[in-house]
Amino acid sequence: MSTTLTAGSTRVLGLIGRVSMYRLVMASLGLLAVFSLVLSFAGLVVPQPLAIVASAVVLAAACALTDLVAQSLLRMPRRLESSLITAGILLFVLRPSVEPMGLAGLALAGVVASASKYVLAWRGRHIFNPAATGATVLTIVSIWAPDLGSSAWWVGSPWLAAPVLVLGVLLLLRTDKLPMVVVFWVVAMAVAFLRTSVQFQAAGFPVDVPSVLLQVAFSSPFLFLGAFMLSEPLTLPPRRVQQYLVAIVVGVLAGWPLPVGEITLGQERALLVGNLLAFLFCLRAAVRLRVDRRRDVTPTVRELSFRAARPFSFHPGQYLELDVPHRRPDARGTRREFSIVSAPEDLPEVRIAFKDGSQSSYKRALAAVEPGATLAVTGVWGDFVLPSRPTSPVLLVAAGIGVTPFVSQLRHLVATNQDRDVVLVYVVSEASELAFRDEIAAAGIPVIVFSRDEPRDLPQRWVWAGPDRVDAEALLRTVPDIAQRAAYVSGPPRLISALAPALGKAKSLTTDAFAGY
Repeated sequence: MSTTLTAGSTRVLGLIGRVSMYRLVMASLGLLAVFSLVLSFAGLVVPQPLAIVASAVVLAAACALTDLVAQSLLRMPRRLESSLITAGILLFVLRPSVEPMGLAGLALAGVVASASKYVLAWRGRHIFNPAATGATVLTIVSIWAPDLGSSAWWVGSPWLAAPVLVLGVLLLLRTDKLPMVVVFWVVAMAVAFLRTSVQFQAAGFPVDVPSVLLQVAFSSPFLFLGAFMLSEPLTLPPRRVQQYLVAIVVGVLAGWPLPVGEITLGQERALLVGNLLAFLFCLRAAVRLRVDRRRDVTPTVRELSFRAARPFSFHPGQYLELDVPHRRPDARGTRREFSIVSAPEDLPEVRIAFKDGSQSSYKRALAAVEPGATLAVTGVWGDFVLPSRPTSPVLLVAAGIGVTPFVSQLRHLVATNQDRDVVLVYVVSEASELAFRDEIAAAGIPVIVFSRDEPRDLPQRWVWAGPDRVDAEALLRTVPDIAQRAAYVSGPPRLISALAPALGKAKSLTTDAFAGY
C-alpha cells in the first residue's frame, strides 16, 4: 500500500516539478487572493474587497522596492518572485485596511520583512521567515501605535480552509515536506483542542467535542502557517528528524500561545522560535563553489567539478541546490537540485552531474559557465542516506543520471574501508550511457545492468540482464532476496511506478525521485 502511494505521489511530483518553486508558491498565493476577493464580495470573509486590493498593492510595492534597493546595493540578482511571495503571505497574516495609518503599518511590515532577508542573515542565508519577522515587528510596534494595525490571520476563515489545504498540499508534495507539516498540523490542533477545552471547563461551559474540533481544524490559521510558512526550505534544518522536532515545537507554541508582555507567543512568533531552533541545529553557511573543470561522462551526461571556498559538511546521498543567475529564466527559475557525486572525503572538491540536451534556460546557462566562475549553493538537504547499521543488506536501483547519489555513497564506502552487502541495479537506455563505471567498479559490488544493447568489457561482478525493459518481474528475478534488503530507488517517477509491485516486498523503501531533468 505504501509503495502504491509513493508511486502515485511521484507522478504528481513529475507534473508540478516542471514549475519552479518560487512561481508555484506565487501562483498559489495569487489564486488564494482571487478566491478571497470573491468571498469578500459575498461577505463571507472579514476584509472588504477594497481593503484586500489596497493592502495587496501596498505590500507588493513595499516588498519589491525594499528588495530592489538591497539587491542593487549588494549587487545581487533581481528576484521579483521572492518579493511577491513575501507580500502575498503578509496579505493573509496582517489586517487589510484602506486607512492611511493602516496602510502605513502594512508598508512597515513589508519593508521589515524584505529587509530581514539581508540584515537577519548568516553568511548569505536568512535565519527567520521574512513574513513572520515583518508581522512580529508590526505587532510589537502596534502596542504603542495601535492604528498601524497588527497580525490578524484572517486566512483562518473556514471558507478558506479548503483552498488553502488543496494548494498547500500541492506545494508540500513539490518540496517533499508533507509528512513534516502533517506532524505540525496534528500537534497544533491537538494542543489547541486541549487549550480550548481547559478554557471552557474553567469558565464552567460544557465542551462540545465535535464543534471544538471543527473550529480548531477549519477556523484557525494552522493550515496556512504550515503549508506556506513553516515549510520554507531556507529556514528548515537539513535532516528529516530535525524538521519533525521543529514542527512539534512550533505546533505546541502555536496551539497554546504563551503570553509575553502585552502580546502572546503564538503563530508567527512560534514560527520564529522554530526558525531559531532550525538555525541552531545547523549553523548553515552560504557555500560558494568555484568551477574547476567539466567533462563528458557519457554522450549525454556532463560533470562539473568545483572547489568549495570554505569547508561544509554533507552526508553521502544528499543533494545541493545550485543557483545559476541568468537573464530571462523560464518557469523553473534559476535554481536546481543536484545529487552530490563526490564523497565527503573528496572535499574541498565537489562534483555534480547533469543530463545535457534540455532546452531549459537553466541548463543552457549552466552549460555556458566557464572555469573560474563562482556559483552559490543555497542549501544541502536530504535523507537519501544508507542505513546506519553497516550489516543491513541494501538494494540500489538507479535509472540513468539517478546513479549520482549512489556514486557518492559508494565512494564513501571505499574511502572508509566499509564492506557492505550492496547490489546495484543500473538502468540505462543504451550501454554507452553507463556513467561512472570506474568509480562504481572500485566498490567491488555486484551490478546488474539493464540496457537495450549489450555493454562491452563489463567490470568484474557486473552482468547484463538483457535488452528487456526493467519491470517488477525482472527486478524480482535478478534480485531474488529483495525481501531481506532495504531498497533505495533514484530515478524518474515512472520507474518507481513500474517497479512498485517488487519494491513492495523490500524490507524498506526510500526514494529519491526527480522530475523535469
